[in-house]
Amino acid sequence: MSSKKLFFLFLFFAESLSGDVDYRVTNTNITLSEGSSIQAEDKRYMYNYNRLRFYADYEQERYFGSVIGDIVNYYAEGYTSSNIFEYLKNSRSDTPFETQTNFKDYGKGAVYAKLYRAYMGYEDAKNRVVAGLQNISMGVGRIWTPTNIFNPKNSYAIEPDEIYGVSALSYLRHLSDTSHITIVASQNKEKKFKYAGQYKGYLSFADIGLNAVNSDKTKMIGYEIEGNLAETGVELRSEAGYIKSNLEDKFNQEYEVEFFQGIIGAEYGFKNGVTLIVESLYSSKKFSYDEVLHNLNSDILSNLVNSNFYSGVTLSYGLNLFLDASLLYIESFGDKNSRFISPSLSYTLNDYNSFTLGAQIVGGRRESEFGENSYFFKWSLSF
Repeated sequence: MSSKKLFFLFLFFAESLSGDVDYRVTNTNITLSEGSSIQAEDKRYMYNYNRLRFYADYEQERYFGSVIGDIVNYYAEGYTSSNIFEYLKNSRSDTPFETQTNFKDYGKGAVYAKLYRAYMGYEDAKNRVVAGLQNISMGVGRIWTPTNIFNPKNSYAIEPDEIYGVSALSYLRHLSDTSHITIVASQNKEKKFKYAGQYKGYLSFADIGLNAVNSDKTKMIGYEIEGNLAETGVELRSEAGYIKSNLEDKFNQEYEVEFFQGIIGAEYGFKNGVTLIVESLYSSKKFSYDEVLHNLNSDILSNLVNSNFYSGVTLSYGLNLFLDASLLYIESFGDKNSRFISPSLSYTLNDYNSFTLGAQIVGGRRESEFGENSYFFKWSLSF
């Protein structure tokens, strides 16, 4: 079924049922200056990215649903004719139906439309079932989520949570007031299925979860744990998984990899309003740039790290009611000894307008695995 059919099917059911439908619109505009390691040395681009997003949320007693659609525009002649933009144009969601249109080139820009989320669901005191294009949440990491084989966070992006949806059926069953199980079945563009199961329960000292994922190419078993350190106010968390997956080499021949990957972290909020998060990632196997390049469509793309060990810190502070500052610092302890530094300053004008000024600065002894420096200005408008 196409994304257009899903959209109109949702609107038909939402309008025909006696529930409330809430419509919202937001617009996000980002002006960026960035370089590309794919292009020639010192090649930089200044371009504008604009996303007009439409929301339609449905709610009627125990039933709910949501459709989120975007019109996305890129403007800058040099960037839209670059190799990296050509890769972006060919990047699609791994779903059995198309979720976006082809890019329409015009003058110095290009525009396309996409379906970001589209799902319907039912929830009562014991059960929650959701079907459609949705986000599957797994893991407790704030910087990395190695056990999330569905929608892993990309902390190196300007908008880390802007990720493709998954075409899935998910079911959550509350076993008690402190425990539940979740079962997920998703389908990719090759019409093959990926399954997941999770058990989460609360013990006297922490929330603990056990995760399992199985597809035709990937298997993962893992855990997640999150709890407070006595009465200190420090929140500790960890997640890890043993992963077995089939990758492809440059001759399109499959080979199997097995490795362990996990994180451990802590979070603390100071009385002055500063929130500190420290997190480290360990991977028993590291992957070369060529291995990553030949497996861009892999289930475990986000797990294909270039180093065995990473450490990251995030700081956030509310300077006043309108102004917030944050900093993300990541150090890679691999051959390139790369680092990633992303400071940002956000100003909320009112309920409808917010502005963010930020940068992503990379470094290391040699070419950084994190790409090139970029600087951006973001304006978010809701109405």
